[in-house]
Amino acid sequence: MRLTNFSDYALRVLIYAAARRDRLITIEETAAVYGISRAHLMKVVNQLTRAGFLKAVRGRSGGLTLAKRPNQIKIGDVLRATEPDFALVECFTPDNKCRITPRCRLRGVLKEALAAFNSTLDRYTLADLILKPGDFGIRPAA
Repeated sequence: MRLTNFSDYALRVLIYAAARRDRLITIEETAAVYGISRAHLMKVVNQLTRAGFLKAVRGRSGGLTLAKRPNQIKIGDVLRATEPDFALVECFTPDNKCRITPRCRLRGVLKEALAAFNSTLDRYTLADLILKPGDFGIRPAA
């Protein structure tokens, strides 16, 4: 199983926003910090804002900030909001055509594994992942 780049970038944006709670962040600076495409981050930020994880402040001195306290943002919730699906195998999809589904034992094992994965992610919040600004190679403002 592999998470999409979209979810990876979403987590990175939130980690950076949490580290910079002292001020608004911008897409441009976040893209520069991570070496990620600004266009990709715009889509990620839009989704995070719609999902209620980020708050966008418009205007000349606008930017982004967390919409909730870091301890209120569960990592599992972020991934459920950013991953297109968790269909590990065909039988997890609505258009399943696998012939052995009615008797297959693999589906139950994979459902259990996915539930454990989600349960683990739900035990952690953004507060567990916060870094210091210096951890990003950024010097603190004087």
